[in-house]
Amino acid sequence: MYEIFSELNLDELVSSINDEVIEWRRYLHENPEVSFQEENTALFVYDKLKSFGNLEISRPTKTSIVARLIGDYPGKVLAIRADMDALPIQEENIMKFSSKNDGIMHACGHDGHTAMLLGAAKLLCNFKNQIKGEIRFIFQHAEELPPGGAIEMVNAGVLNGVDQIIGAHLMSNLETGKIGLKYGPMMAGADMFKITIFGEGGHASQPNQTIDPILIGTQVVTNIQHIVSRKIDPIDTAVISVTQFNGGTAVNVIPNFVTIGGSVRSFKPEVRKRIPELIEQVVNGVTNAHGAKYEIEYHFGYSPVINDHETTSLIEKTVCEIFGEENRILINPIMGSEDFSAFLNEVPGTYFFVGVRNEEEGIVYPHHHPKFNIDERALKDGVKIFVQAAFNILNN
Repeated sequence: MYEIFSELNLDELVSSINDEVIEWRRYLHENPEVSFQEENTALFVYDKLKSFGNLEISRPTKTSIVARLIGDYPGKVLAIRADMDALPIQEENIMKFSSKNDGIMHACGHDGHTAMLLGAAKLLCNFKNQIKGEIRFIFQHAEELPPGGAIEMVNAGVLNGVDQIIGAHLMSNLETGKIGLKYGPMMAGADMFKITIFGEGGHASQPNQTIDPILIGTQVVTNIQHIVSRKIDPIDTAVISVTQFNGGTAVNVIPNFVTIGGSVRSFKPEVRKRIPELIEQVVNGVTNAHGAKYEIEYHFGYSPVINDHETTSLIEKTVCEIFGEENRILINPIMGSEDFSAFLNEVPGTYFFVGVRNEEEGIVYPHHHPKFNIDERALKDGVKIFVQAAFNILNN
């Protein structure tokens, strides 16, 4: 552990601003804004950063913030990222700081991410004269809505000169005090498809005079499910989920068309490339067999999150130093997605989880649930890791 931080001193430093970090999180929770509309959130973050001193602050996009802390000694550049957007969900929690914005809620912990990074920035600003290199604090907009804010920030040049990047996500299925790490593939790529099947509608009493797109569509759905089980190597993880099936306007009318939508999750580039080809084969074969036509819209979304080994190792050592090996959890990959991958596609880095689950307090609801909440003790854990990791990485 870097010499200025004994375990006691780090705990004292973080404890000294813990009330502020909680206050910031509660303000953000009470005033959520959805993706690409985080104007007040960005202004709040900007004003806080400006008050810390020693930072060069910029606005690379309309609703994002970057703050640069340039140390007094030459060295590497480390970026630390937090996302800031909320979700279009009506909150069901009853708290003094429940969302004031109807139909909008911080149901994924981004309020906590922002507060933790603000806390780390405030503390690290005091050590400018001991920092080798630069720490770049990235407050990102629009993680929840593809194409996502990360790719916009990359295109705006926020990673220029960056050597490594780290980020954290508060995690509802991990107990408070536990930190989840993963070497290599951590979160899946997420892609989307929409299939339109064109038949010939008619009266429900005379299906023989129609080309029924509903019947054809059900066969398409069934056969798409065979792709993962029969066309993808069992060792290669993939998921295809049909989540939408829309068609028809009356119970006695066979419609002219139906639409089918869904999500695809995968890790390997070759699997990701192959799946839309296989979906097309299925749709083409089924529709041709029944004399129907089709259109497919396929959108590649967030790439897989692939953690760099060296950076992950440094974070693992940091976590063990602070919390002990018993609280470092090596997790399995998950099929959720994250646009932090856009940063990892440019520079090496790692993404890790900070536990926020507290069954005694009833903090058990999953992400994106209207009763999602976090154990605020975890905010201190995240700040500790960011602060200590910054010194460990820059002085490695």
